Amino acid sequence: MMAALNRSWVVALLLWCAVLLSATGAIWTRHRARELFVELETLNRDRHRLDVTRGELQLEQSYWSQHAQIENTARRRLTMTAPDPAAIQVVLP
Repeated sequence: MMAALNRSWVVALLLWCAVLLSATGAIWTRHRARELFVELETLNRDRHRLDVTRGELQLEQSYWSQHAQIENTARRRLTMTAPDPAAIQVVLP
């Protein structure tokens, strides 16, 4: 009789420990999921900001690569001029 009673207490204690471990695991998992969600949102916000910056840089590159802009910059900054048409020689292959 006493052995059966002790055995039931041991089983109850083991089940209680299993319940506590399970609850702790569920709490930790939920907390970790929230941390990862916050990190995901931060990364999404950074990605969006980088996409906007990329678009702005592409517009700027498009502006600076226009022929008229290149010629204007060459004349103004580098004081370059177009050669005299008589001095141009065409070389054919």
